[in-house]
Amino acid sequence: MSDPRYTPLRERHEALGASFTDFGGWQMPVRYTSDLAEHHAVRESAGMFDISHMAEFSVRGEGAGAFLDYALAGRLSALAVGKAKYSLLLAESGGIIDDVIVYRLADDDFLIISNAGNRHAVSAALSARSDGFPLVVQDVSDDYALIAVQGPQAEAVLAATTDITDVSIPWDEQKYYAWASANYDGKPVLLARTGYTGEDGFEVLVAADDAAALWDALLEAGAPHGLVPAGLAARDTLRLEAGMPLYGHELSLDTRPSQAGLGRVVVTAKERFVGKEALLAAEQDATTDAPVLVGLVAEGKRAGRAGYAVVDAEGTAIGEITSGALSPTLGHPIAMAYVHPSSAEAGTAVFLDVRGTRIPATVTALPFYRRTK
Repeated sequence: MSDPRYTPLRERHEALGASFTDFGGWQMPVRYTSDLAEHHAVRESAGMFDISHMAEFSVRGEGAGAFLDYALAGRLSALAVGKAKYSLLLAESGGIIDDVIVYRLADDDFLIISNAGNRHAVSAALSARSDGFPLVVQDVSDDYALIAVQGPQAEAVLAATTDITDVSIPWDEQKYYAWASANYDGKPVLLARTGYTGEDGFEVLVAADDAAALWDALLEAGAPHGLVPAGLAARDTLRLEAGMPLYGHELSLDTRPSQAGLGRVVVTAKERFVGKEALLAAEQDATTDAPVLVGLVAEGKRAGRAGYAVVDAEGTAIGEITSGALSPTLGHPIAMAYVHPSSAEAGTAVFLDVRGTRIPATVTALPFYRRTK
């Protein structure tokens, strides 16, 4: 077993009294004060997350756009400079190796951010698929830290951080799923208006050596705006409310995009991409009864958890929960689950098997929570 890894912000988390947990081989802050307080701060004001465990890959060269069209499920060659796009890295089987966000930094320069636990799988796949393309793929994960500021006050917090200067696009003109360049203390940073909480927010890519100073500056600037440090526990309930999948729960090598409600991410009109043949074959198989991802809502306070069975009125298993919690924002239990297609229509009544007790639940469309813009 390899030694646990820590981000460049370890000392800051320890000083703030964080509790740590293993996540993809990294020791990450799971909470600082309370899960609920951190969750509500993001919904009502702002929360700051260390997500430096995420992996970053640079793709540079005249063949970068064509390569990404082949390597990923989307059409990345059409992505405008300054924009970002959610995509999927598929296996030949059509299963999901990882879900990623791609940023186009220049015509022939892209940045891919992937999940921490899939870093080596993504690196291997990108490297293998790059043969024959005029480009260079580099794993630059260790060079950077990533700090997410999320919540309705996120823009105000960033704008109030005086050492963030030379912002290429005015704060109020920065769009969702786009990025701007800036300097922090005279050194370049990337401001990505993306996130994983269902709220407005930014993910700031900064050189690893400058991360601690930026963390301090953001905390200081954000204090009047209600900013608090937040851990993985709050991040998980926030993303669940927003209906956002988590690799290893809703997504896996055994999951095709259409099962996870991500068919829109796949551009089958492309001449070729890894996994295309398998996906087309699955679409043509009209007899498939592969489970599909749905939202579930229940009454009371007992929430279903990952691995709990979903059953019908006769007690027959029809699916399994992938993520579940008592929603801090909505006040009732919510879950995502894979169920048989015959039970996937919104409004269908089902039951959650919560440690032997059957809890009534209803299939609902995702997301559970949508912010007011």
